[in-house]
Amino acid sequence: MATKVVMEALSPTMEEGRLVEWKKREGDAVATGDVLADVETDKAVMELVARASGTLIKQLVTPGTTVPVAQVIGYIGQPGEQVDGEAPVAAGGGAATAPPGAAVPASRAAAGAGAPGAGTDAPSGAAATPPPASASAQAAVPASGLASLPAPASAPAGRVKASPLARRMAADRGIDIGQVAGTGPDGRVIARDLEQAAGAAAVPGRAPLARAAGAPYTDTPLTQIRKTIAKRLSQSIGPVPTFYLTTEVDMERVWESRAALVAGVDEHESPNVPKVSFNDIIIKAVATALRQHPECNAWWQGDSIRYWNEVHIGMAVAIDEGLITPVIRDADLKTLTEIATETRDLAARARQRKLKPEEYTGSTFSLSNLGMLDIEEFTAIINPPEAGIIAIGRIAEKAVVVDGDLVIRRRMRLTMSCDHRVIDGATGARFLKTLKGMLENPLALVW
Repeated sequence: MATKVVMEALSPTMEEGRLVEWKKREGDAVATGDVLADVETDKAVMELVARASGTLIKQLVTPGTTVPVAQVIGYIGQPGEQVDGEAPVAAGGGAATAPPGAAVPASRAAAGAGAPGAGTDAPSGAAATPPPASASAQAAVPASGLASLPAPASAPAGRVKASPLARRMAADRGIDIGQVAGTGPDGRVIARDLEQAAGAAAVPGRAPLARAAGAPYTDTPLTQIRKTIAKRLSQSIGPVPTFYLTTEVDMERVWESRAALVAGVDEHESPNVPKVSFNDIIIKAVATALRQHPECNAWWQGDSIRYWNEVHIGMAVAIDEGLITPVIRDADLKTLTEIATETRDLAARARQRKLKPEEYTGSTFSLSNLGMLDIEEFTAIINPPEAGIIAIGRIAEKAVVVDGDLVIRRRMRLTMSCDHRVIDGATGARFLKTLKGMLENPLALVW
């Protein structure tokens, strides 16, 4: 009897998933634990594995489709076995003749039509032969326009590395993603590359990309992570009674301390020791201050407040599809070097959508830093059930009065968003005062 392949809950908060790509074709042999497909969850792209051995006899969901958790998306059984009246798939990947009007998988339709890559071992749904989103999108880019797109740095062998959003944009615009140069990690094609490719086609001397007839705009379906962001933040800014506290910190001593730390690292003798960033120092300072102010290291639980004895700092990271918050666990107990190593690893894998659920859940307090983008000051939205988040602005030279003299000092603004159900004004102010003192006297971080 055939075994159902269902959309599994691959993260604690996942309610639905988008099937990005089948890794096994109909007719392929499957062993328990084999990767069947890549699935985009609310936070990352993860692998859906087989729970039985046999043959993948039916795919019920095409790449790009979003389905709820627990919905059947395929069947594993014996070659030739029929399921729910569907036509059987012969061993070796050859499908039996489908009844009139039966849907044909996109990968097999492309192969039958003599599309590029037909008859090869390329996985179903590979970017080399994306199905056009619509007739208008198919006509949107003439052959001359496609020929003018930048070529990849090296011709890909097999599947093109690309983010889910980039694949969807390419399909919507009728662009062969295999002809777009990727600038993401490991040459991955990202959304920005598609935008640049479209702009490049408009440069004089190049054939312009045609505008889709009668289409003044494009509606792009929400990614799973964007859906989660919208849902989570609407839960925060509306129901959560939020107030904001802003302070300005003198960063001269931190600046000097970091310069000394960086100068002390020999990249040739210690290639694996990362250079500590200002963000790493702020993470350490916030975690240390929270240890002294546990009333801010808390979750709102509806009928109770959970005060955490552990300090887990969420670090907002921007990715192509939105925002994700990897967690530095026990940040108050880690050295600056340990924090620097962990932040770089987590941020890199977050941008590649390779974080595990336990690496982006469970933070007790969060930070959001836009200082590197020259933002002076902003307010961040609390990530429930946490009770607070700090927004970090840029470090800028300012004229200030010190001991009666006008001097130039490096200053930075911090704005704390507080859930008033957990944190009162004076409580948040005391925490910020402690944090400010630690940053203005970095030796406090090693006491």
